Amino acid sequence: MFEEEWTFEALRQWGNWQLEPYIQDQTDRENQLDYLLTGMMDWNYSQLNNNLNTVIEDPKRIRFMVAVRALKGGEPVQYALGHAPFYGREFQVDRRVLIPRPETEELVDWILKDQPQTTQRVLDVGTGSGVIAITLQAERPAWQVLGSDISAEALAVAKVNGKKYAPAVTWQQSDLFSQIEGQFDVIVSNPPYIAENEKTVMDDSVLFYEPELALFADDQGLALYKLIAQHLLDYLAPQGTAYFEIGYLQGPALVELFETLPEVQVELRQDFSGHDRMLQVKRMN
Repeated sequence: MFEEEWTFEALRQWGNWQLEPYIQDQTDRENQLDYLLTGMMDWNYSQLNNNLNTVIEDPKRIRFMVAVRALKGGEPVQYALGHAPFYGREFQVDRRVLIPRPETEELVDWILKDQPQTTQRVLDVGTGSGVIAITLQAERPAWQVLGSDISAEALAVAKVNGKKYAPAVTWQQSDLFSQIEGQFDVIVSNPPYIAENEKTVMDDSVLFYEPELALFADDQGLALYKLIAQHLLDYLAPQGTAYFEIGYLQGPALVELFETLPEVQVELRQDFSGHDRMLQVKRMN
């Protein structure tokens, strides 16, 4: 044991003092510290508040202090903690994969509400940490879900998450459709869609820590959508539906792109903030 015992409140105050020169906004600073503590202890915020005067064990204290040092260097809090929430589950994340965003939860929610619970063959293109594929399989056990990604490192993370929540998901390393066989009732993709010229307005924690391969695409961020559109109907079964997460400025261009495909119906949908964020392409034949 260390000579000095630390309560959760004392540790939180220490973290606040350590981060003050690096994270100017006090609310943001306190939110990140509470996120670390609740995630580390597997508590909700009420449990944390009820245990502020409890003495923390040394291994947990040391882990917290190491994570705070990572935050001082600009590392996202989810990477410092080692996991991030998505659709009610905690997924392992590190610098091999993107941190899941709330907008992607909205995409998953659309699919779950839109599709029947009966057997569906589902493909998640560019699965990353696997949150979409795993959540769909966990919520709809009758579905047959395949997650694919060009990155072997990302798939290694996805497989760890899959074993925890949805062992039935299968995985395939593939550059878009290059190694995919057969047709699917549902295709979903959250591909890289950020234009290179947007780097100047992006947060440093994203630019320096999250994988560039999963963030940026050529042609104003549209390059991968155009490649997917070329072969989409080869892999989307008759009456099947594809769903895409998109950049908030890309809606009109992507509606125009996918409407060039024969006999499809395209729907653009906004996220909770009112931004164009999701696209549905339904095959009508």
